[in-house]
Amino acid sequence: MMVPEFTLGIWILLQLISPVANYANGKVMEACHTMVPGHGYPPQSDPVHKITLNQTTFLPGDTVTVTLSGPRFKGFLIEARNAEDLKSSSIGSFTLFDEEECQLLTCDHKEGSAVSHTSPSKKTQIEVYWNAPDTANHSIQFLATVVEKYKIYWVKILSPVLFPLNAHPFTMSQTTKVSSPTSSPITNLKKSFSALDCGEKKFCIRNPVNCDPENEYHCFFLSFERKNHSVLIEMSGPNEGYLSFALSHDQWMGDDDGYICIHEDETVHIHPSYVVGRSHPVLESSATLEAMAWRLTDGVIQCSFRRNISLPGSKRFDLDQKYYIFLANGATNNGQIYKHSEHPLITSEKHDVTDHPKNIGGSRSPLLLKFHGALMFVAWMTTGSIGVLVARFFKPVWSKAFFFGEAAWFQIHRFLMLCTSGLTTVGFVLPFIYRKGWSKEAGYHPYLGCVVMMLAVLQLLLAVFRPPSHDPRRPIFNWTHWGTGTATRILAVAAIFLGMDLPGLNLPSPVKTYAMIGFVAWHVGTEILLEIHAYRLTRKVEILEDDRIQILQSFTTAEAEGHAFKKVVLVIYFCGNVAFLFIFLTAIGQQ
Repeated sequence: MMVPEFTLGIWILLQLISPVANYANGKVMEACHTMVPGHGYPPQSDPVHKITLNQTTFLPGDTVTVTLSGPRFKGFLIEARNAEDLKSSSIGSFTLFDEEECQLLTCDHKEGSAVSHTSPSKKTQIEVYWNAPDTANHSIQFLATVVEKYKIYWVKILSPVLFPLNAHPFTMSQTTKVSSPTSSPITNLKKSFSALDCGEKKFCIRNPVNCDPENEYHCFFLSFERKNHSVLIEMSGPNEGYLSFALSHDQWMGDDDGYICIHEDETVHIHPSYVVGRSHPVLESSATLEAMAWRLTDGVIQCSFRRNISLPGSKRFDLDQKYYIFLANGATNNGQIYKHSEHPLITSEKHDVTDHPKNIGGSRSPLLLKFHGALMFVAWMTTGSIGVLVARFFKPVWSKAFFFGEAAWFQIHRFLMLCTSGLTTVGFVLPFIYRKGWSKEAGYHPYLGCVVMMLAVLQLLLAVFRPPSHDPRRPIFNWTHWGTGTATRILAVAAIFLGMDLPGLNLPSPVKTYAMIGFVAWHVGTEILLEIHAYRLTRKVEILEDDRIQILQSFTTAEAEGHAFKKVVLVIYFCGNVAFLFIFLTAIGQQ
C-alpha cells in the first residue's frame, strides 16, 4: 500500500506545483487566446495598471514602444489585436528591450506575437517594442494580463487605440526596423575620407587620436567642414552595423540632436534623429539632409551628408553654437539596430564646429569613472596586498618599536590599510557622483562594491577596538580580523573583474582579463612562497635546537637569512605589483 500512496502523493504535489511553475517561468502559451491564467480564481475588476504608447498613429513596418506600468506585479502577458475585434488573433510581432525580465511567446502559430515574464520577480514597469506588419491597415489595441499574486490578477487591460496613418514619422528603438529614406537620392562615395585637412579646413574628431580613416580599419572619424550656410559632415568607422553622432548641451544622453548611418542589405540608410531622456532615438525624415552619400569597403562604413547651419521651424540644433559631441557605434541584424556596444566617445568640452577648424579627440571613459578604476586598482593591487603580506610574514623582520612605541611592521601595516580604506572610500563615491544615483546597467559590480565598502569600514572599526595582546578576547579578534580581511580581498578582486568589463571604463579586451588573472596568480604565488619559506625556516631552527649545536649562533644566522630572503621577495613583489598597476593605469589613461 505504500507505493500507491506514495505515487498518489507525488501526483498531487505535481498538480499543486504545476500552475506555480507555469506562472513563475512565463510559459503561458495555453492562455494566448483567452489571456486568462489557469489559477482557479476570478480576475479583479478596475485595473490599477496601465498601458502607454509612444505614439498614437503608425505606418506599416513601424516600431512602437509599449510600456506596461503600475503597482508591483510578478507576471504579465501582452498581445496586440485588431481594435475592432479584440477576440481576433494577435497581430504583428514584438522585440525585447530587457531579455532578463521579458520573453517572446508564439501565439496563434506566430513567433514573437506575445510577450510574458521570465521570473516572478517584482516589477513596476515593462517596456517592449511592437513591430507593425507590412500589411497592417486597421487600428490596433494592446491587451495585457497582469498578475500581482496568485489569487490577484487582471485580464485584458486595454491600451489607447493606435491608428494607421499614411504619413507619420517613424521611431527607432533599441531593435527598430529601419525604413528606407524618402528624401533626396543617395549616391556612393568614390573614395575614402581623408584626415589631411583636419585642423585646417575641417573640424575633426578622431579616436584613436590622429588616426587616419583612409588607412586604419579601427579609426573612428567625424569631420565638419563649413561651406557658406551649410556644413558637410563625414563619418567613418568599423562596420559593426551603424555609426551615429549627436550634439548635446551636456555630457549625458537626452534631448540631443543625432544623426545615424545604418548598414542594411548592402546599403547605408542615413537619418537625423532626436533623443528624449535616456530613451531610444526617434528617427525623422531625411528631407533636412542633402548630398547624402555612403561607402562600404574593407570592413569600414562611411557616410556623408550636408546640412544647413540653421533650420527654422525644426528641432534640429543650430550648428553655429557650442555643443558636446557624442560618437557611438553598434551592431545591427536584418535591419534591426541594437544599443551601442561600448560607451560613446564624448568630447571633454563644448565646441562650435563651424568656428575655427580643430583636430581633437575624445574619451569613451568618463573622467570620474577613470579615477574610480584607478583608485580601486591602487587600493587593492598595491597598498592592500602589500599591507596583508607585511602583517602575515614580516612581524619578526620588523619587530622593533617604531613611532608611539608600536612595532615597525604594525605601523607599516596600519598605514597601508588606512590608505586602502581611504582610496576605496573615495573611489566608491565617484560613480555615484557621476551617475547621480544608482546604476541599473552595471550588473553585480555595484552590489559587490557596496559589500566591499561595508567590510572595509568594519575592518577599521575592529582595528579601533583591538584588545591588548594578552587579553582573552585577542584570539577572537585575530580570527575575526583575518576572516573579514580575507573576505574583503576576495570580493574586491571579484568586483574588479566585473568592473573591468563595464563599458564605462572601456579597458581593452582580452588583455585586461589576462593581466588581472596574472596579478592574482602573482599574489597567490608570493604568499605560497613565503608560507613554504616560513615553514622550512621553522623546521631548520627546530633541528638546530634538537642537535644542541651552537644553538644561539645557528638560530641567529638562520633567522637573519630568513629575514633577508623575505625582504628580497617583498621588493620583487612590489616591483611586480607596480608593473601590473602600470598596465592598468596606462590602459585607463588611453581611453
